[in-house]
Amino acid sequence: MLKKFRPITPGTRKLVLSMNEQLTRIDGKRATVKPAKALLATKKRTGGRNNHGRITCRHQGGGHKKHYRVVDFKRDKLDIPAKVHAIQYDPNRSAFLALLHYADGEKRYIIAPADLKAGDQVLSSDLHPLFTSGCTTPLKAMPIGSVIHNIEMIPGKGAKLVRSAGLSAQLMGRNNGYASIRLPSGEMRMISENCRATFGVVSNAEYNVRIEGKAGRNRWKGIRPTVRGTAMNPVDHPHGGGEGKHNGYIPQTPWAMQTKGYRTRAKRKVSNRFIIKDRRVK
Repeated sequence: MLKKFRPITPGTRKLVLSMNEQLTRIDGKRATVKPAKALLATKKRTGGRNNHGRITCRHQGGGHKKHYRVVDFKRDKLDIPAKVHAIQYDPNRSAFLALLHYADGEKRYIIAPADLKAGDQVLSSDLHPLFTSGCTTPLKAMPIGSVIHNIEMIPGKGAKLVRSAGLSAQLMGRNNGYASIRLPSGEMRMISENCRATFGVVSNAEYNVRIEGKAGRNRWKGIRPTVRGTAMNPVDHPHGGGEGKHNGYIPQTPWAMQTKGYRTRAKRKVSNRFIIKDRRVK
C-alpha cells in the first residue's frame, strides 16, 4: 500500500512512499525488529573508485552508513524446518528479508516472498519438498507452471536469477535434464533441473512506484547527481558542444559506445545455446 503525503514542504509535494506493511513491527508500533547481529557484516564504501583512486562507476558517493546482511542464497540446510521470526528491511537491496530460526537453533536470512509473514514455517528439501511460498527445492521436483524466484544457474552455487523486489519467473517445462524457465524479462532459458529455486513472488512489489520527492532522498542512498551529456563540452562527452540544442547525434555513452539497443553480448558466447527465446523478441 502506498502513502501519498500532503505538500507541507517542497520535498513532500510529490513524495510517494510504500507503507511497508509486510515488515514485522514491535507490539504493533512503528518500530521494526532489529537485525540479528550475528548476521551483520561491515560494508566498506568505495565512492565508485578502484584501487588506484580513479572513478570507475559514476554517480556514487556519500549516503548513510550501512551494514551488510549475510543472506543465504544456497538454501543448503536441508530437511530442517525453520520458523519465520520476522520480515525485515534491508538497505542493500530492493526486496525484504526474512529472518529464519531453524529447529537446531541456527539463524539465517533469506529473500522474503510476498506472502510470507512472521510465524510461518519454511523448508528446504530435495527429497520431501513443500510446495508453499518460501520453500526451496530442485527444479526437477517442482510442478510445471510453478511461480518461482531465487533461481540457481549452476547447482549448489547459490541463487543468481530473479532476486529483486516484485519479480517472479515461471517453470514452463522439463526435457533432457533441463528445465525451461520464463524470466521476468520475457526471455525463455534452459537451466539444469538440479538447480534449486524458491516458490513465490519476491516481496516489496511497490518498490518501483516510489517517488522520492527530492534530490536529498537519493543522496541519503549514496546516489550523486547525473549531468546530461548535452550540457557538457565536446572533450567530455560525444553529445557535448554545439551552438544551442541539437538532437542529430547517435545516442552514446561518454566512451562513445552506442546505447539504446546496441548489442554487446558476444555472438559466440557458450551460454547462448541455453537461451530458447531472446527477451527482445515479441
